[in-house]
Amino acid sequence: MVKNFNMNKEIVDKVLKIANDYKSHSNKDLIFAMDFIKEDFEKTKESIIKLTHHLDKLENSYNLILNEYETRNNKKQL
Repeated sequence: MVKNFNMNKEIVDKVLKIANDYKSHSNKDLIFAMDFIKEDFEKTKESIIKLTHHLDKLENSYNLILNEYETRNNKKQL
């Protein structure tokens, strides 16, 4: 069961402490760290996908405008 974590310093520090010395922590701590990391991973992956779509749209828009600009400039030179 993944909990809704806020990215606060205390939680991040706890997860880092668990990750750096996982062999000496309880199963409960390992589950806490895994849940946090899994949720952070999914949020990061979702952000990257959204940014990739945004980047693709920006590139398409730029190329459309560039093509129009070049078409207009080529007409002026003729």
